[in-house]
Amino acid sequence: MSADIYKLLFFISEELDSETLMALKFLSLEYIPLKNQEDIQDPKDFFQKLQKKRMIEEDDLSFLKELLFRVNRIDLLTGKLSSSRDEMERELQIPNKAKVSPYRQLLYRISEEITSEEVASVRFLLQKELPKKKLQDNATILKLFIEMEKAGIMNETKLKALKSILREVRPDLAQKINTYEVETQGNDFKPPGWFSEHLDSLPLKNPYRMDNNPHGYCVILNNSDFKNPDETRSGTDRDAGKYFALKQVFEWLQFETIEHRNLEAEEICETIKKYSNMDHSNMDCFICCLLSHGEKGKVRGTDWNSAAIKDLVSCFTGSECPSLAGKPKLFFIQACQGKTGQKSIPVEEDSSRQLETDALPLPSIPDWADILIGMATVEDFECYRYIERGSAFIQCLCKEIESFCPQRMDLLTILTQVNKEIGEKEFNGKKQMPEIKSTLRRQLIFQVNCTVSICQCYS
Repeated sequence: MSADIYKLLFFISEELDSETLMALKFLSLEYIPLKNQEDIQDPKDFFQKLQKKRMIEEDDLSFLKELLFRVNRIDLLTGKLSSSRDEMERELQIPNKAKVSPYRQLLYRISEEITSEEVASVRFLLQKELPKKKLQDNATILKLFIEMEKAGIMNETKLKALKSILREVRPDLAQKINTYEVETQGNDFKPPGWFSEHLDSLPLKNPYRMDNNPHGYCVILNNSDFKNPDETRSGTDRDAGKYFALKQVFEWLQFETIEHRNLEAEEICETIKKYSNMDHSNMDCFICCLLSHGEKGKVRGTDWNSAAIKDLVSCFTGSECPSLAGKPKLFFIQACQGKTGQKSIPVEEDSSRQLETDALPLPSIPDWADILIGMATVEDFECYRYIERGSAFIQCLCKEIESFCPQRMDLLTILTQVNKEIGEKEFNGKKQMPEIKSTLRRQLIFQVNCTVSICQCYS
């Protein structure tokens, strides 16, 4: 090998701490057995081992790139290896391209998400399985995984013990194991590379980064008072107001929440454009909640003129809002998509009869990445808003976010639960079915502000 490759590996090794080295070693256990790792205390020694195994070669640095990608050292990937996150994501979807096994990926993702307090609980629950000397207070989750493998209680096809423990400590992480087992050990034959090729559709995919505080703007466009008094949207302030659902929940989730009230159509467009023109470089996400009347493909302003939903959403495509490119843009719309009430077989009658409807359909969503639109109902049908309690969809959405975000459940799973809850209700003999349309490419997991509690009770 030329001197250049040694210089490269030296520079990279100087940037790696002991915790990252531990992660790299763990991800490479299929290539460097544990007995050959015990004397590795320095990244340079680790790279030498990989060179001997021909996993790092001058004309093939793909495994090194993958390792740095897996441990989220994108700075080294871009600065030293002329690659990028997006390039690696595309490359690792090619069948047989990924060298880190799905099993190692699974365990490492679990280690990334579990907290130190939860690791202590795992150590406690492993007392019957492992000797006490292996359960010292400084034993990291990766070390515990290795000890479980050495003791023969865990391998890529034997995850029952770990899953049982995680059910007690972190049920959402136990669900990741269920997904892994279904996708890699199911009865249907999966060709080599299938798991890596389909990783985007599985919970193991890297979630969207949520590192900043605030995470972004949550803009609420709340139209309640129209020029025609007969069009007043009573109850909408229960959805949007300072002490009610949307504002309270998204402030709890560490968003800068701003409400704009009673905007005419042109003002809606101007407001949306203003936010798309802002610099969101230090933000992780953007949320827009539209609460108004409407018609097919449009939302009504208080002057009863219309603003096209497609035009509003298009303000946040990568070309129109570069600082949000690759980041999730969420739109929650409380509005009907037609004037027809869905028929139902009575299951459970709702106690309140004070219902109103909002008329607004959703147009087709272009193939833009990282956009999600959560509609209160499917196309051509009504949705319902209680005069005293607010809309069924928004109130349920906020309730489920409050319930499941502390469990680190991803947004699409939460919205599916909202679909279930609303779909089971009955509104004066009619049904309502919310709709999710998404081009999100990763899981979106909101970070909960543990210093703030929600005291509002949602009905």
